[in-house]
Amino acid sequence: MQTLETLQTQIHRIEDLRAVVRTMKALSMVYIRQYEQARTSLTDYNHTVELGLQALLRHRHFSETQRGLPLTTMPKHHELVGVILFGSDHGLCGPFNEQIVTYALGQLHHCQIPPDRCLVAAVGARLISHLEAAHQPLQATFSLPSSLSGSLQLIQKLLLTIEQWRFRQPSHPVTSPSDEMTEIPRPYVEHILLFYNQHLSTTAYQPFSLQLLPLDLSWLHQLEQCPWNSAAQPSLSMDWEPLFSRLIRQYLFISLYRATVESLASENAARLAAMQAAEKNIEERLAVLNTEYRQQRQNLITGELLDIVSGFEALKKSY
Repeated sequence: MQTLETLQTQIHRIEDLRAVVRTMKALSMVYIRQYEQARTSLTDYNHTVELGLQALLRHRHFSETQRGLPLTTMPKHHELVGVILFGSDHGLCGPFNEQIVTYALGQLHHCQIPPDRCLVAAVGARLISHLEAAHQPLQATFSLPSSLSGSLQLIQKLLLTIEQWRFRQPSHPVTSPSDEMTEIPRPYVEHILLFYNQHLSTTAYQPFSLQLLPLDLSWLHQLEQCPWNSAAQPSLSMDWEPLFSRLIRQYLFISLYRATVESLASENAARLAAMQAAEKNIEERLAVLNTEYRQQRQNLITGELLDIVSGFEALKKSY
């Protein structure tokens, strides 16, 4: 049986841990609010880019430009596929990283894309161990920013990686799961997929995937068919091709920025859920320890009273 001093020490330590957990909960809620505001701003920005693409497609009908745009067929068995996977750099967020890795590898397997044909860029150090356990080679790793202020630098690095993938040199060696170097004859990566956790609510999220490139032809069709809500028709002040290229770069920027924001929000949602579970366990443990402490203290007081009474009775009999 533990002494009162030992129980009291344990209670103080657990109360300190509860204070830390509550602080982490408050921080997670603050971060989630910031990321939700950023997501709202991204929605408005994305709408502006879509309006620009819609205006371009009104000047040159989609059927005329389709040959000059990437196709949307799934990659063949000999084609390289670029994969950008968002996770976290910090722990205490439950199965957050394991779930997105399992989902991404499951999607790649469903599309019959072998690991040696994937160029994986992992955003978040916590993803590395899960990818290595699944024998999935890594092409590049990036640190996930802890706040929105560092997101722009990350996105610029990812855009540069995409550009390198699209214009990679022929016969570039890729490490296979068996640690052997395989020569890939393809001159560039034709498909780039994006995987991240999408934020749903304060403590809920779900894995999400997006095909960055090639462009989704159905999405462009929808933009072309949307009515232009203005009496003034759009006009162009520069050539169509470079303007289209710049808008697509903005589309990629928004997609990567949204993935960063969603992943950060989901990470904090996972951490908030983990902290809520931890706080519940702490409260239950504190209740048990306090009950045990009170019982032992009462037993100690009762024992002292009995000793006093026994001593009084003994003195009474001696007289």
